[in-house]
Amino acid sequence: MQSEKYPNLGAHMSIAGGYYRAVEAAAEAGCDVVQLFTKNNNQWRAKPISEEDVRLFRDALDKHSISSPISHASYLINLGSPDPALRLKSVEALIVELQRAEQLGIGGVVVHPGAFTSSSEDKGMAAIIESVTSVLKQTAKLEVKLLLENTAGQGSCLGWNVEQLAAMIDGVRQNERLGVCIDTCHAFAAGYNLADEKEFKGFFAQLKSAIGWDRICAFHLNDSKKGLGSRVDRHEHIGEGELGITAFQMLLNHPQLRKIPMYLETEKGDRDGVDLDVINLERLRDLVKT
Repeated sequence: MQSEKYPNLGAHMSIAGGYYRAVEAAAEAGCDVVQLFTKNNNQWRAKPISEEDVRLFRDALDKHSISSPISHASYLINLGSPDPALRLKSVEALIVELQRAEQLGIGGVVVHPGAFTSSSEDKGMAAIIESVTSVLKQTAKLEVKLLLENTAGQGSCLGWNVEQLAAMIDGVRQNERLGVCIDTCHAFAAGYNLADEKEFKGFFAQLKSAIGWDRICAFHLNDSKKGLGSRVDRHEHIGEGELGITAFQMLLNHPQLRKIPMYLETEKGDRDGVDLDVINLERLRDLVKT
């Protein structure tokens, strides 16, 4: 049920059985918002979306008062690849992701910027900027936004620090539809200690200065299995990881940031018969000061 007060919390949900099923699952878990894939995230090919798919999805959103649906792009996409063929395939795939989101009425598509693999950081950054520029140019008539997600910095993955994200945005001339999605686990693994009040404030002050809070369109709320600066992307349930509960308490009660939709990407399942999404959402809501 949509909350009348901020923050609006939700989770990534499966589209097995239809896009509307993700909305129904979100409602069953008590979500305000929902994230989903619009296709199999581990395949390049995508089954066409029918008008009936769209109708059922939009009707489910209205029926259950689920707002701010966003989608996550395929993990196969690498906009920073030094391989011209893979980068072209990634650009084309991301264009399809944006078109599918637009068709469903989804406001934003989250994508991992990419990895430079066998090239260099500078060449990888240049490739990402060129790729994003191409994607936005070829989808200029669409309204859906492209949201670059901060990474943990694992391997050669780029976008792990504020400077890189800002450079990506600044490097794209027509960047009105470009925003960011901030993942708490990734930020912590990249070396930003969001559990420390001073570092928490410093991280977001840097984001505000370099990118602008108006470009922060979504949060992924995940604790971290690995330690500070580990550069390893492993999500953990809220309050059960190395990041801990304090960071979420500060985020959920921040006067501006708490207005931004927030989505869990924690492991699915149940504990003692209770859905894990329900458990995580309750933990988060218990932190909100009324």
